[in-house]
Amino acid sequence: MTETAKKVTQNSEITIHFSLSLADSTVVDGTQDGQPMSFTMSDGTMIAAFENVILGLSVGDKQQVSLDPRDTFGFPDEDNKHWLQKTDFDAEMTLEEGLMIEFSTPAGERLPGMVVEMNDDKVLVDFNHPLAGHELIFAVQVVDILS
Repeated sequence: MTETAKKVTQNSEITIHFSLSLADSTVVDGTQDGQPMSFTMSDGTMIAAFENVILGLSVGDKQQVSLDPRDTFGFPDEDNKHWLQKTDFDAEMTLEEGLMIEFSTPAGERLPGMVVEMNDDKVLVDFNHPLAGHELIFAVQVVDILS
């Protein structure tokens, strides 16, 4: 009797290689040049759209899909842009458009924000996810299924 290949399930511990690219092929994240990534499915490491691509694959399987923004990081929301006083920033910090800054929420969570505009006394910070509004190409190869 032949043994059927183990498949990735909702609670599998797995090891993968992956790449995440924009539609123009710009790679924004991945493991291809380094160590593979290990995690447990459904533990919050990956967003659901990425896990859905991996679900049901076996060791050695590869998959590549294009994902719509509504399935990944959503669309930018103008309400997630806020004007802050320049005096709220460390005086040593060189503020410039495009600068990514990590902020802490009152609950202690870390939140990245990007400087998008400045005037004499205020800074407009965009707290939307940097990949919001982008179609993403997710490519994955299952390296190992531990459980």
